[in-house]
Amino acid sequence: MSTINPQIEDSWKHHLSEEFNKPYFSELKSFLVNEKNNGSTIFPPGQQIFNAFNLTPFDKVKVVILGQDPYHGRGQAHGLCFSVQVGIKPPPSLVNIYKEIEDDLKIKMNYSNGNLEPWAKQGVFLLNAILTVKENTPASHQGKGWEVFTDAVIKELSDKRSGLIFLLWGGYAKQKKAIIDGSKHTILQSGHPSPMSANQGMWFGNKHFSKTNVLLKEEGLEEINWQIT
Repeated sequence: MSTINPQIEDSWKHHLSEEFNKPYFSELKSFLVNEKNNGSTIFPPGQQIFNAFNLTPFDKVKVVILGQDPYHGRGQAHGLCFSVQVGIKPPPSLVNIYKEIEDDLKIKMNYSNGNLEPWAKQGVFLLNAILTVKENTPASHQGKGWEVFTDAVIKELSDKRSGLIFLLWGGYAKQKKAIIDGSKHTILQSGHPSPMSANQGMWFGNKHFSKTNVLLKEEGLEEINWQIT
């Protein structure tokens, strides 16, 4: 079942080994294999499903950004929430993220590059609640088991780490507050960067990027270089 069993970074494999052996995960694997056998194109490609985990090992996580569903257009998703592959035009939500960074930090972002791997390599864990999607069919893999898995991921980070910064953007992400220990971690919340939310004044001005760096500095940790060039 190579579709859903790409190599996952060793520290995550250690922390999540119980999840991989639970019945729901076997059912999830079977669902994805059946989707593929029925001719469906699934994004991101199999080897990139666990990209967020592979680029940001468990003990290197400093900041957690939660998304919902992978992008469903060809060539977009590569396993990091809000991020797109090199050569793909940044979608509207990511454009609004860039605009907020520019306003907050007074730096220039490259709007032709939507690949957020530089963040992931600095300890920003870019986690979608659902890790796969059928081409051109948003939320098509909702309720198939991914949410159980990623809730377990969030809870493991909450329980086993301390001093993390969770950025919860929009109503869906804010629901995850219930499984994060606010006495050990910092939770910053705002509206979603999607155009609808942003245009209603719920996104711009949240200053989450400067606030995150202030918190990291207070902990004696290296700040995130948010600039994408």
